[in-house]
Amino acid sequence: MKTLSLSLLALLLSSSIFSQDSTKVEVPKRIYTTASISSYSTPEIDGILNDDAWNAVEWTTDYIENQPDENTPPTEQTKMKIAYDDKNIYVAFRCYDAEPENIVKRLSRRDGFEGDWVEVNFDSFNDDRTGFSFTVTAAGVKGDEFISNNGNFDGSYNPIWYVKTNIDTEGWTAEMRIPLSQLRFSADQDQVWGLQSTRRYFRAEERSLWQRLPADAPGFVSEFGELRGLVGLKPQKQLEIQPFILGQQDVYEEERGNPFRDGADTKLNTGLDAKIGITNDLTLDLTINPDFGQVEADPAAIALDGFQLFFQEQRPFFVANSNIFNYSLDNFSPGNLFYSRRIGRSPQGFAQSDNIQYTNQPNNTTIYGAAKFSGKTKNGWSLGVIESVTAKEFVEIIDFDNQTTEQIVEPLTNYFVGRAQKDFNDRNSYIGTMFTATNRDLEDGQFLNFLRRDAYSAGIDFKHNWKDRKYYLEGMAYGSHVKGSKEAIARTQQSLTHLFGRVDAGHVEIDTTRTSLSGTGGRLEIGKASGGNFRAHLGGTWRSPELELNDIGFLRRADEIRQYARLSYQTLKPFGNFRRINAQYRHYNSFDFDGNYNVAEHRLDGFAQFKNNWGIETGFIHKPRNYNVSTLRGGPRFRFSKENINYFFIGSDSRKKFVYSGGYVISEAVDKQFTYLELSARMSYQPTDALNLSIRPVYSKNPNQTQYVATREVNGTSRYITANIEQQTLSAQFRLNYTFTPNFSLQFYAQPFVSTGRYSNFNYITDATADNLEDRFQLYNDNQISLENGTYNIDDTENGTTDYSFSNPDFAFSQLNTNLVLRWEYIPGSELFLVWSLNGNAFEQPDNHIASTLTDFVTESRHSNTFLLKATYRFVL
Repeated sequence: MKTLSLSLLALLLSSSIFSQDSTKVEVPKRIYTTASISSYSTPEIDGILNDDAWNAVEWTTDYIENQPDENTPPTEQTKMKIAYDDKNIYVAFRCYDAEPENIVKRLSRRDGFEGDWVEVNFDSFNDDRTGFSFTVTAAGVKGDEFISNNGNFDGSYNPIWYVKTNIDTEGWTAEMRIPLSQLRFSADQDQVWGLQSTRRYFRAEERSLWQRLPADAPGFVSEFGELRGLVGLKPQKQLEIQPFILGQQDVYEEERGNPFRDGADTKLNTGLDAKIGITNDLTLDLTINPDFGQVEADPAAIALDGFQLFFQEQRPFFVANSNIFNYSLDNFSPGNLFYSRRIGRSPQGFAQSDNIQYTNQPNNTTIYGAAKFSGKTKNGWSLGVIESVTAKEFVEIIDFDNQTTEQIVEPLTNYFVGRAQKDFNDRNSYIGTMFTATNRDLEDGQFLNFLRRDAYSAGIDFKHNWKDRKYYLEGMAYGSHVKGSKEAIARTQQSLTHLFGRVDAGHVEIDTTRTSLSGTGGRLEIGKASGGNFRAHLGGTWRSPELELNDIGFLRRADEIRQYARLSYQTLKPFGNFRRINAQYRHYNSFDFDGNYNVAEHRLDGFAQFKNNWGIETGFIHKPRNYNVSTLRGGPRFRFSKENINYFFIGSDSRKKFVYSGGYVISEAVDKQFTYLELSARMSYQPTDALNLSIRPVYSKNPNQTQYVATREVNGTSRYITANIEQQTLSAQFRLNYTFTPNFSLQFYAQPFVSTGRYSNFNYITDATADNLEDRFQLYNDNQISLENGTYNIDDTENGTTDYSFSNPDFAFSQLNTNLVLRWEYIPGSELFLVWSLNGNAFEQPDNHIASTLTDFVTESRHSNTFLLKATYRFVL
């Protein structure tokens, strides 16, 4: 109970500190009054600002510095004008600069935000939570983002709008035309929108704002000023259709005799995306037979703990408006009710036969189509619905009689997601709900009985802010219900997520007669989010043993109750040599539903940025208690020794042409049960405004005396076999970006990766929770273990006969992913992609040093090449 006492002490201390906080600084709302220019000639978007229409509205200025020294005059002042007509919003900027020849005009792809830039933000529903952001750099590169939850920026928002910039003797100017069809707003005759504008003055790494935003503000959108004078705006229904055509050729090493691997495959594909404005508030996005061949490959990784890996979504259809469908279970894991990577996943089945010569297994499941209905209404409803259908997939099999057959490896599947949130209490609070469904057609799937037939989840969530959003209370409660065959539900109970068969579990057991499973989870958190230097929160989560979300969501572990707390401090003004400093203390305790106290963790983290724009980050983590219920894959809870972790990173000034950073993470158990060392660095070089080169190497070493190997039965007793592993991993990410114009760019990405593991000192667990490491396992002696033809044979009783065996677990996994993309947005919203990819992987024995293994793989192995040409055309109707 010592850890619980410490958390209560921290809470009492934080309460005392909060009582000393200063009261909120009242910042008056600025107001800008615009006017219609419908009677004028439409401004020519050229960045010059000499059109008569601009004389219809006044400049607004008096921007105030926000970073680094909040509420002080900026180095250079900025002016803004806003006008509108029946179809568009127009925005003009004058960004003064006493040295226009030194304005930084770095080129990048859309949303690059490099060099000097200026932006405008509209809260068009005036709801204090959501907004639209439009940014342009001095080089003319666009940036656009949707803002949700009072400050979360989503770069997947890619509207069609127009902008030009110009540099003159006074600095630089920008001129924007934003079609009203790309925004969402009410049909009221007279409207008031939230308004903010930000300028980045690159040479001083300074940001100034039109509406002052105190450093201890409770959010971003809620603090906007006001845009008035919008009269008679008529919502513009959006209708965009974007067909595509794609040609692809895959070239790889021919496998003699295998008709499925003849050296080359060619594919021609076509499909359609559409965006339809059902109302001005709500949009329907459609995709038919989508193809995402231009998307960058996932980073290479290997997991020895047996759990699934989490990868970020990169496919444009699912990335767009993804914030609406977010139902994150907590802030310390990727758990979510909706994980869009499940749609179009790799087939889960495989060829099952004793007579297989060659197979042709599909890499991904075909998405027949998907529809997404989303938006926010003027009365505070945020709504989202996704419906998607994926195809049956078959593996082709050629047997030793040269007969060709097919087996189903993925069934016809329907995915559904529904999300709703409602603002109330003058936009200070919201309540929401979410529902998901996965339904598989398993009628003809005799090979797929291990899959769940139906899976449902539902949840509610809420957040209440009070005292000018200084304090908050938020929470959620959710549940799941899955159905399937006895085999499918038994498999679910035995999976690493649940481990109902764990030998020391007194609260769960495998029931092989069950055909359904239901579970619950939730979170409750209270905290202080703004006002003064201190922030804090205290919360708890639970996930019942039966909770299952992995059909359309993501969940690593069920059966957990967690209590957590956080106390943080941040400076509000630069002082001495520092621009800003952040420091925090965090801790959590974890239990299972059997009452076992499994984990206690305390951590201190700190970040400092100096006035020369260098930064350091460091921290220390202490785990006095660490029991893991999944390490032995169904065996008893396993005790890891007390662990200490420390890390340190340092980074140079990001404004420079040459930028570098690096650091380390070191973890060590007090009795050397395991250690972990990671060294990483990042170097970026910008020799010209158009060219950027970067490399990020990472090396890690992870020896562990009790790495799980296998479980075997001997004389009715389970042997949980572990060993000492010497694992090393080496990888690097190389990037080259050359931007010819803001709409024409070349990008190259490469990631070589290798991870090797060498096992020795094989042993079996004798007392999984013993205090001393040497009492937890027993080493096999030389008379008990022998290696023959890649198999370890165990003579447990030393009577000269093999009692059980297991394969040599040594490994060397190598992978290379490269991507070269030439992208041309030839008219707004319409693109041409020319792509070359080179990919390969190998899984073999670790014969060489890790660096040699990687070098040999990259230079000597034969990899597959993919050449792809994709063209899209967006019709705006």
